Amino acid sequence: MTVSGPESGHPRRWQILAVLSLNVVIVVAANSGLNVALPSLVREYDASHAELQWIVDAYPLVFAPLLLTAAALGDRLGRKGVMQAGLIVYAAANVAAAFSHTPWHLAALRGVMGVGGAMVMPATLSLLTSAFPAAQRPKAIAVWAGFAGAGASIGPLASGALLEHFRVASVFWIQVPIAAAALALGALVVPTARDRSPRRLDLGGGLLSLIGVGLLVGGLIEAPERGWTDPVVLGCLAGAGLALAGFGRQQRHGRHPTLPLTRLRDRSLATASATMALLYLVIFGLFFIGASYFQFGLGYGPLRAGAASLPLALAVIVGAPLSDQLARRLPRGAVVAAGLTIAAAATAAFAGFDAYTSYPPIAAALAAFGFGMGTAVPSLTAAILQPFPDAEHGVGSALNDLSRELGGALGVAVMGSILATGYRASGHLQPDLYPAEAAAAAHRSVGQALLAAQHLPPELGRRLADAAREAFVDGMADVFVTATVILLIGAVLALLRLPSAPAPTPNATGAAEPATPSPPPGGTTG
Repeated sequence: MTVSGPESGHPRRWQILAVLSLNVVIVVAANSGLNVALPSLVREYDASHAELQWIVDAYPLVFAPLLLTAAALGDRLGRKGVMQAGLIVYAAANVAAAFSHTPWHLAALRGVMGVGGAMVMPATLSLLTSAFPAAQRPKAIAVWAGFAGAGASIGPLASGALLEHFRVASVFWIQVPIAAAALALGALVVPTARDRSPRRLDLGGGLLSLIGVGLLVGGLIEAPERGWTDPVVLGCLAGAGLALAGFGRQQRHGRHPTLPLTRLRDRSLATASATMALLYLVIFGLFFIGASYFQFGLGYGPLRAGAASLPLALAVIVGAPLSDQLARRLPRGAVVAAGLTIAAAATAAFAGFDAYTSYPPIAAALAAFGFGMGTAVPSLTAAILQPFPDAEHGVGSALNDLSRELGGALGVAVMGSILATGYRASGHLQPDLYPAEAAAAAHRSVGQALLAAQHLPPELGRRLADAAREAFVDGMADVFVTATVILLIGAVLALLRLPSAPAPTPNATGAAEPATPSPPPGGTTG
C-alpha cells in the first residue's frame, strides 16, 4: 500500500527524518570519534603512525566500496530491513572491538563496522527522499547533511569525555546502547521501502571495488613507512589499478552493473560526485590530523580536544539550512564554490598554526571550515540525486555516500602520508642526540616520540618532545597547503560545471517547478 507520494509525503515524515538523522550521526561519529582516541591508542596498543592510519581508515575503506552493493540489496530486500540489519552488525562489531588487544585486530573489527555502516548509510537518504514530497525534499536533505556534519564533531566530544576517565574500550561500548535505541526507533517509526523491479546484485563488481580501493589506500598508507619504490607499495598500487580497471570494464559491459557509468556522462552528476570526493578527502584529513594537533601539538586532554571541534559542528548546522535558501536564489555552482572557498580560507589559516597558537584563531578557522562545508554539501547532494529515476534512486543515494566515503578513505591515507613524510623530513628530529630506542620511536610518530621522551632525563626528554612537536607542525603545514589547493580546485570545478541556474522553488501548489525536476520518491512505502 502506498502511503506517500510526490505531492503529499509520508504523514510521519519529520519523525522519520529524526530517526534517520540519528542513524547518520551514528555512522559518521564512528569515523570521527576514534580520531580523538589516537594518543590513547598509542599508549594502550603501542600503535605506530601507519597502524593508526589503518585503524582509522579500515572503516571507510570497507564502507565505501560496499555502499553500492548495500544500496542494491536494500532495493531488493527492503531498505528499512537492510538498515536495521546494518545497525545490528555495527553494534556487534563494537562489542568485539571493546575486547581487542592489538592494532590489527582492532583494524579488522573497524572493517566489520564499515560493513554495518554501508548497510545503514544509503538507506537513510533513500528512505528520506521516499518520505518527503519534492517541494520539501531540499530542506530535508539540508537537515540530513547538517546532522551528518554535526556527527563529525559529536563523535570526538563524546569520545573525549569517555577517554578522560576510561580506557579506549569505552569508545566502543557507548556505541552499543545508541545503536540499540536507533534500532528500536526505526522499528517503530520508519516505513519499509523497496523498488518494484529491483536490480540484480553485482557481487563481482562489489568485490573488485573492495580490492581496488583497499590496495590503493594500503599503498598510500605504507609508502611513507616503506618508501615509494618498495615492492609491496608498488605491488599494492599496481594491483589497485588493475582491480579498478576491471571494475570499470565490468560496469561498462556487465548486464547488471552496480554503478551505471553511463549516468556519469551527466556533467552535473559527474562534477558533483568528484567535488564531493575532494571535499571529503579534506574533511577526513582535517579530522584525523586536527585531533592529533590538539593533543600532540597543543597538549590538550581528550575531553578538551573533543570540545575544541564544536565550532565546526555548530557552523555546519548554521550553513546547511542556508545552503537550500541560497540555492533558490543563486546558481548551485556558485553556492558550492563559495562554500569551498570559505573552507579553503580556513585550511590556509591552519597551515600557519604552530604548537603555540592560542585557541581563538583555531576556533575561528574551524567555524569557517564548518560553515563552508555546511553550505556546499547539501547542494552537492541534491546535484547527485537529481538525475536518478525511481528505479535507480537507491543507487543515487549510494553514489552520494560513495563519493563522501571514498574521498574520506583517501583523505586519511593521503593526508596522513603527507604528514608522515613532512614529519620525518623536517630536520627537527636529530637521531644522533638521543638513545637509539628513543630515536627509533621518534621516527615512527609524534605520539611515540612523546612517550619515549617521558623516559629520558628531563632536559633531554624536553628537547625530544619539542623537536617532535615542531616536526609534526611542519608536516601539518604541508597537509593544509595541499588541502587548500584541493578545495580551490573543487571550487573552480563547481563554478564551471555545475548548473548555472538557481534550484527550482515550490509553486503555488507546493510542488517544485518542472524546469529542473527533483528525483521522484524511491519505491513503495508502507
